[in-house]
Amino acid sequence: MQPIHTLHDFFARTGAEVHLYHMGRRVEPCPLDVLARFEDSASAWPFPWQGQARLGIVFRFGDLVDPLIWFLALPLDEQGQLVPAPRDAFLQRLLTLLGRNVDRATREPGNDSEIENLMQDNPLAFTPSLPFQAMLHALATRDTGRPASPHLEPVEAYLSGQQQVDWQFLGLQGLADFAVRMDNEAARLLAATLPALPDEVLNSLCYCLEHIAVPDTLGLALRDRGEQAAAAGCLETLCACVRAVGGADKTIAGAWFDELLSDPAACGPDLLAAMAGRGWEHLEDAERLPRFLEQLAAQPQADFASAARDLALIPRLRLPVLMTLREARQDSAIGQRLAGLGQ
Repeated sequence: MQPIHTLHDFFARTGAEVHLYHMGRRVEPCPLDVLARFEDSASAWPFPWQGQARLGIVFRFGDLVDPLIWFLALPLDEQGQLVPAPRDAFLQRLLTLLGRNVDRATREPGNDSEIENLMQDNPLAFTPSLPFQAMLHALATRDTGRPASPHLEPVEAYLSGQQQVDWQFLGLQGLADFAVRMDNEAARLLAATLPALPDEVLNSLCYCLEHIAVPDTLGLALRDRGEQAAAAGCLETLCACVRAVGGADKTIAGAWFDELLSDPAACGPDLLAAMAGRGWEHLEDAERLPRFLEQLAAQPQADFASAARDLALIPRLRLPVLMTLREARQDSAIGQRLAGLGQ
């Protein structure tokens, strides 16, 4: 019988019904083969966050009725590859708990509580923010064929503009379910009602929309609402719209990013963090990325080194970021920041 060396090995051997989700830059499905290649050192983690590969693992095996959920933050090295020792220690504890006989242990009732307890003092475990938890629940119920939460119906009624509902009673889980299950018609109706949404509803909704691909009509509506927020001096709503537009087409998001980056008054650290956190794909541009890094370097409050390092861990951005830093003029904001780091 083959030994278990990786998390992927463990789930394959147990025959678990497993769904993986990225929990770093966005909450989105993660194919099992991505984890397998990562654990075999065949590829870097595609969506690193703060030097970690953050995973949500929803799985069920043996006699378990309800799925278990693990949130694991696997540390990465400077190349975005797995640092194996913490993962190995976790696997060792897991196999010890199951008595090393995984095939027999996963068929025995009662293991669910032991496996759940494994996460209580696990140094790799983390607790996602409430919007991330809501999005994971929404995705997992959809992907396992389960119904959405009861909170979805009033959200649909409110956001479609077809029924008056007190927005203060709308639940975050309902907004997450709406975002995950939104079809083109729902997106069209939402785009029409978006201009009149209270900021409180819009901001919470954007916490969910920032994890999905946004249709063009909705992306344009979010951009317009973000511009209104900028004109009104409402930074929180502007940043929320920027994060949500990160999932829109590059012709919409990229063009808006260019406009914002050309306005030094708009490019505070919060806005730049919103771009990097959810719109990093639109920074893969030969002109936009240097402009972004220059604006970031010009912000005294921003942790330039940490932010640049975080972007450089994204495989597709690694070389462009390093080249931008290397080619920066000494008298530029980037050059001055780099000179300060060397002192």
